[in-house]
Amino acid sequence: MATAALDQNTTGGTNPNKGPTSITTPTDYVYLNYPPPCFPSPSHFPLPTTLPTLGRCTMTVGNMESAELFDAGKKGRGLRATKELNIGEVVFAEPSFSAVVFDSLATQVCHNCFRQQANLHRCAQCKFAHYCDRTCQTACWDEHKQECGAIRKIGKAPSENVRLAARVLWRIHKSTGIVTDSQLISVDQLQDHMADLSEGDQKQLKVNVRNFLEYWSYGSKQCSADEISHIFGIIKCNGFTLSDQRGLQAVGVGLFPNLCLVNHNCWPNCTVILNHGKIELRAMQKIAEGEELTVSYVDFLNLSANRQKKLKEHFYFECTCEHCSKHINDDLMMATADSKPSADTVKEVTAFSEECLEKIEISRIERDYRKVVKLCQECLEKQENVLADTHLSKLRVLSVSSEVLSYLQCFPEAADHAHRMVEGYMKLYHPNNAQLGMAIMRAGITHWHAGQIEVGHGMICKAYGILMVTHGPNHAITRDLETMRRQTEAELKMFKQDERGYHAMREAALKK
Repeated sequence: MATAALDQNTTGGTNPNKGPTSITTPTDYVYLNYPPPCFPSPSHFPLPTTLPTLGRCTMTVGNMESAELFDAGKKGRGLRATKELNIGEVVFAEPSFSAVVFDSLATQVCHNCFRQQANLHRCAQCKFAHYCDRTCQTACWDEHKQECGAIRKIGKAPSENVRLAARVLWRIHKSTGIVTDSQLISVDQLQDHMADLSEGDQKQLKVNVRNFLEYWSYGSKQCSADEISHIFGIIKCNGFTLSDQRGLQAVGVGLFPNLCLVNHNCWPNCTVILNHGKIELRAMQKIAEGEELTVSYVDFLNLSANRQKKLKEHFYFECTCEHCSKHINDDLMMATADSKPSADTVKEVTAFSEECLEKIEISRIERDYRKVVKLCQECLEKQENVLADTHLSKLRVLSVSSEVLSYLQCFPEAADHAHRMVEGYMKLYHPNNAQLGMAIMRAGITHWHAGQIEVGHGMICKAYGILMVTHGPNHAITRDLETMRRQTEAELKMFKQDERGYHAMREAALKK
């Protein structure tokens, strides 16, 4: 198959984390925008002697023996288990029907495998698409060749939504919307919720359709405005964010038809992870045969009313899950301190916290990190003895503070804030939540940086157990975490043998 040439074009990207050899600190994982860290006191983490036993999965792509389509009543279509599923078992894996890199990362992420790295090569014809090498370009050429011609014709690449809509339609016209034997539904049969769009969304849709028609006109079968609008509606309701190879950053968006059939629950029994270019639906807990498979469309760490509002605005349905109906954990997310402050004091501090968080975000965007720390400190002082450590406003301030303090290499203070934050998060998140595992990992590394090797190792072991469930043993971040686990285990042994010598080596490594 003929493909365009590749330019030798060096672009930005992140360097892959290298395994530690003696005393080292993996800064890549400390202050990259993780979910809020979680971390209880060291006694909560006895060092594991064995790793969790996970269910073995015999499923391969093209085999949907673990799940089937069914009528989920008011929720419409859904997927349910066709056999008992064990914790950590892969229910199914699915390649994208179509996917694109975000506009802002078009020169930093491979348009085929979605790896973020330096020294990418760009397509010599359109000058827009970037690839790891000729192998990635060849693998993507069948999907890129029409896009390549369209970009050259109009002289620039349109927005990611327009590019994704075009890729979806090109593929539908070629493959009739079904590309594998395991695909349970054609892409064009997915819900678009066009009748539910707000006035603002309707205006944006018209702009997207106009831009699409200009872009699509190159050598393509003509489509009606209704057909194009239908595809944009499908993308808006069903698009899945793709992360880079280590799960650290959102880098693109794609459509996964089978995943679109999995309904929402705020306390789901499954989680979704991108692994080696395919999404994996993994069981977070034991699932009985015939039980509906669910994932969460929103972050659980919001009040039930706010989660319901987000789901209504973005996905057009009323959430009636148990956690929303019974307002489970809402009391913890709005809890006050044991000192029982007055209602007026709580109201005042809550309003102050909301205003302060807005200022913190502005300073963070402006990269004025010293000001961020100052604002966080002022807010935490105001919250002291008023808001509990499970209160969402307090947790959000602690999250930002620990991250920015880590960036500024104030590791003991960052670890202290992580400690305060974790006890709240452990009470709120599902024990096998992927965000929880990532957050515990970051907290563990922060303590490792701070020289608190016993706590750091315990946290890293705990995170490794969770990520084995949510990400699996072959995911890049799990492999990195296993390297850290071995490293901290060796350092802990060194620490117990010679505490003074250990700290001397650690200081030398930090300076280096």
